[in-house]
Amino acid sequence: MFGHEKGAFTNAVATKQGLVEVANGGTLFLDEVGDISPAIQPKLLRFLETGEFRRVGGTNLLTVDVRVVSATNKDLREEVRAGRFREDLLYRLNVITLQVPLLCERKEDIPVLADYFLQRKAKTKNVKKLSPSALRVLMEYEWPGNVRELEHALEGAVLLSTGETIEVNDLALYFHRPDRLPRAGESDTAGTVEDSGSLEELEREHIERMLRQYKYSRTKTADALGISKKTLYLKIKRYGLKVED
Repeated sequence: MFGHEKGAFTNAVATKQGLVEVANGGTLFLDEVGDISPAIQPKLLRFLETGEFRRVGGTNLLTVDVRVVSATNKDLREEVRAGRFREDLLYRLNVITLQVPLLCERKEDIPVLADYFLQRKAKTKNVKKLSPSALRVLMEYEWPGNVRELEHALEGAVLLSTGETIEVNDLALYFHRPDRLPRAGESDTAGTVEDSGSLEELEREHIERMLRQYKYSRTKTADALGISKKTLYLKIKRYGLKVED
């Protein structure tokens, strides 16, 4: 973030600007700011207060003028109460707060987001399209992993689909069970969530399968599911899943 001077540590063969310097005169975006380590938090606070910093290994005080935008999926007030996030840093970041609703609370955005992700994930000039039934499944799904889960689901669908149109069976969602959902040319009512068992049972099976696939790595499994490690931990505990060390 703050760069380093030549010789500051092993392999520091040249001076390197940090992100704050690169963003000078513009905007610095801090994603997942709630995950910043306790060791970095006071340094970030000092920079936000003064606009001043030193490169690692340096003695010169440098100054930049940047607009700082941060994002997190954590409740920072709860993180403060738990002692994992500095209260003064929270107040410094919390100048203007925009609360983004969950994807399940703004489902009208799904078609637009889906079109954007399909264009971005396209491997050729021919962008794949969603069938009406596949789009309806996306609209009915609750999206516990929010926009990230939608992106991952569509990325997988682009890879799995064999034609130019993505069908329901190409979507890997919690309640998705390929042998019970309609295939291209079949009636849309050929399979339903109720037919294929309760949502909780299917979610449990899916999480268990993904854990095995990623050799019980919670980080990789959570990323593949499009949810946070904390959410995955809570679901493992809720469903009584055995996780090997």
